[in-house]
Parts: sequence; structure tokens; C-alpha cells
Amino acid sequence: MTNPSPVTSSAAHPMARSGYGKRSAPGQRPRTAHDFEHLHWRDAAIAGHIDRLPEGADISIKGLAGQLTFGQMAVSTSLRRLSEAGHLRRVSERDNGATQWVTRTYFSRTARDDAWWETFLGGGQRPKDEKPVRSRAYTALARLGEADPRMLLSARDCAELEKLAAPWFERGVTEQQFWHALTAGLPREVFSARGIAHRRLTEKLPPDPVRPPAEPSVQRILECTVCNAPGRPAALPGGLCRPCRGEPALPPEQPRVNVSSHAARIRAVLHAGRGRRPAVV
Repeated sequence: MTNPSPVTSSAAHPMARSGYGKRSAPGQRPRTAHDFEHLHWRDAAIAGHIDRLPEGADISIKGLAGQLTFGQMAVSTSLRRLSEAGHLRRVSERDNGATQWVTRTYFSRTARDDAWWETFLGGGQRPKDEKPVRSRAYTALARLGEADPRMLLSARDCAELEKLAAPWFERGVTEQQFWHALTAGLPREVFSARGIAHRRLTEKLPPDPVRPPAEPSVQRILECTVCNAPGRPAALPGGLCRPCRGEPALPPEQPRVNVSSHAARIRAVLHAGRGRRPAVV
């Protein structure tokens, strides 16, 4: 049996005047259909309602009871349970330079432990989430039911299909393209959303992005702009050789003689001549 919606007029929910205004905790994971499934159904309904309220909305016990079908005692019990589960903390705070303390309720869609809240509320820094953040592939699968209710997947389905979905985003697919590929042309009745998702994730996997071929390596030799004489860049300032710049050409370099090698050859000849016998006359 489906529980009726507890919301009577969410569009007209009042903003807080004397405190108890909602503040969203930082670093939360994206919204999914399974955020509060670990809670009691009434606590989950109230948590989902608070999650969708704007910043500064009145989420005091009286304010929530006035907008929901639950009484103040029930709302009070659920808020206590949400606090115990790590979704909610109520504090008094004062901005720099202000003289008045204001009661505010920080709400986190992602459950936090006491150490996280202590770090956040104590130093004003955004603490690191100790729980692993869901991957883009998992989040896209979890939100597949928003694209088409017939393809609503369970948390277990998302975890098992995550490895098949990850390559899609590695190949540059957007969430909208991903959801369209998994929901387009569905039969009127879907008996196994997981089975259809598994098959389409495998069969419709897009190809790797086509990369342009690497440019071939090019060797270049500078030439004089006027006469096309080749030369090193240092010898062609402005792209011109000496004659084209109006300067006399350098005399040709004389070949260098290796004195040591030449002397060694002479000594070898003289040494060989000493061992010869004088000719007989």
C-alpha cells in the first residue's frame, strides 16, 4: 500500500522569520530516488520534503507540522531521528559583526557522522566527506527513473551496472545522451529495467572518440629570401645572406691540417728507413 503524500502545500511553505531557517550543508552528493530509503517511511517523507525546500525556509517543528499532515509530536520525533541518522543539526550562529544570534538548521541529504559535523560547525571549513562519492556512472543510473519511470533501477542494480556505464562517460557521452540511449523506444510494459539497461549498455556502447592523425614530423632548412642560398638561421639574420644584405661574402675556409697526424706519418717513414740495409755498389 502506498503512503499518501505528507505535503499539503509545499509551494506556500513559509520562510523563517525568527530563526530555524534551513541551510544546506556543503559537499552533498547529487539527489537520487534512494537518498532516504534507509529511514522509516515517515522520516524519509519529511526528509525528502525538507530536501526540496529553498534556503531559509521555516523547518521548525511548528512550521513543518503546519505544512504536513503529521502532528507536532510526530514531526519532533522524525527530526530527532534525522539528527541521529546524521542528516540534520540545529545550531545557533552569529555572522561576523552581527549582535544577534540566530537559530538555524543545517540539513544534509548525505548522512554525516559526528566527526564531520564537529569539523564543519566548529571551524567553518568545508570538511572532506569521509564516505566515497558516487561515480558519475552510478549517479546517471540512479537518475534513470527520472527520464522514464519504467527504467527505475534499485541501488543494487546501479552498483552492478556501474562498470558497464563508466565507459560511456569516458567516451564523452552526456547524461542526456546516456538516458536517451537507455530509454528510447521502450516497450509499453517493462518487466526488467535492469535487463534492458544491461543489454543496451553493452550493445549501444559508442565508439572511442576519433582523434585526428598526428602531424608528421617536418625538417626545415632556412634559405635566403632573395637568392635561396641555404644556411643556418644564425647566418641568415632577417632571412638574408651576407651578399643580399650588401655585405662582402666571407672568404672560403681553408682546410685545416692535422699537424699531429701529419708528424706521426713522417716519423713512421723515417723509422722504417733506418732499418733498411745500404745498397751494394
